[in-house]
Amino acid sequence: MGLIKAGIGALGGTLADQWKEFFYCEAIDKDTLVVKGQKRISGRSSNTKGNDNIISNGSGIAVADGQCMIIVEQGKVVEVCAEPGEFTYDSSTEPSIFTGKLGQSLKETFKTIGKRFTYGGDTGKDQRVYYFNTKELIDNKFGTANPIPFRVVDRNIGLDIDVSVRCNGIYSYRIVNPLLFYTNVCGNVESAYSRSEIDNQLKTEFVSALQPAFAKISEMEIRPNVIPAHVEELCEAMNEALTRKWTETRGLAIVSIAMNPVTLPEEDAETIKQAQRAAMMRDPSMAAATLVGAQADAMKMAAQNENGAMMGFMGMGMANQVGGMNAQGLFQMAQQQAQQAQQAPQAPVNGWTCSCGAVNTGKFCTNCASPKPAPAGTWTCSCGTANLSKFCQECGKPRPAGAPVYQCDKCGWKPEDPEHPPRFCPECGDRFDENDIK
Repeated sequence: MGLIKAGIGALGGTLADQWKEFFYCEAIDKDTLVVKGQKRISGRSSNTKGNDNIISNGSGIAVADGQCMIIVEQGKVVEVCAEPGEFTYDSSTEPSIFTGKLGQSLKETFKTIGKRFTYGGDTGKDQRVYYFNTKELIDNKFGTANPIPFRVVDRNIGLDIDVSVRCNGIYSYRIVNPLLFYTNVCGNVESAYSRSEIDNQLKTEFVSALQPAFAKISEMEIRPNVIPAHVEELCEAMNEALTRKWTETRGLAIVSIAMNPVTLPEEDAETIKQAQRAAMMRDPSMAAATLVGAQADAMKMAAQNENGAMMGFMGMGMANQVGGMNAQGLFQMAQQQAQQAQQAPQAPVNGWTCSCGAVNTGKFCTNCASPKPAPAGTWTCSCGTANLSKFCQECGKPRPAGAPVYQCDKCGWKPEDPEHPPRFCPECGDRFDENDIK
């Protein structure tokens, strides 16, 4: 009795699956990442008894914009299509008499009946169609529960301090590699895989990646209050920080970031302001203007002195004498600095300054006839040619082992190629010269 039932099931199931199917997917909403394809069956259709997880040879699959379709057979991805239009699955292992040569199709159909008979009349096969939402997934909110360290660098005023910042905003991402996402994240989902199943994990990793991203932003000497104006640089830094976790593992990538103004603790903000005020005083003209403003305020206060204006002005005069510097002296200092800058010889383009002080453009000094000094790192070959590279440009001989090696005499920084230093030290800005030869 069981053999008869298995034979009838194998025959009936195989005949029912001879019809070609048409798979489609309705518009995928923003909260769904992956959805299983639906087999279209209308009231006029005769394909009502076929198996849901069987795709007959020659079946059609519709793919819309913003979607990527994959076909999984026996747990393995066998087809991928991300181009909008109709995809024809003509390499299915499930035969159909409506596709290909009739004789060959009938032969394969009888083989399928025999195979299903060995499975007790069941298909012994699993074929599925999945659709991935490849559109930009927006409105993912984030915020820093704890402050994030941020290095503030401003070489113009010599500022280099670590502060703590807080930020919040929204970001968007998209699936850029559906195969990775299917393999490592969603797998064989029953019906759909929603965004809520992975959102908490992504948000936590996103906030964690802000710290290395902010470190790269700080290297560009971007201040915290202008970070929202540099979202492109932040996106690149975030994608670089999340490449291993998101792109290489899950097939996801950051598309855009929108941030609200970054906030600093009051004490950190006040420290930066004080450093900026102190930097302003390095300019004698700015210091003089500040002193004049303070003196004007002092005069107003002196005129309102309760013991009389004369007592107030006497106190102000004594304070000026104790200070040791007045606005006139500061203005004179600024004027002298401006004159010295104008009188200082300016080296022309590709020019050099001799030890005697003369500015030259040729190979010899026009004042004392001294030869132009060789650039840092220059070595002289046995043929007499001065070179900077590792081989002589005249005879091709290699640079001798005893060539000078450079190390900054100010901060100790060593270049990657100690024989070919840059013109200036990237750490302290000191110029490389003969004092740096070790």
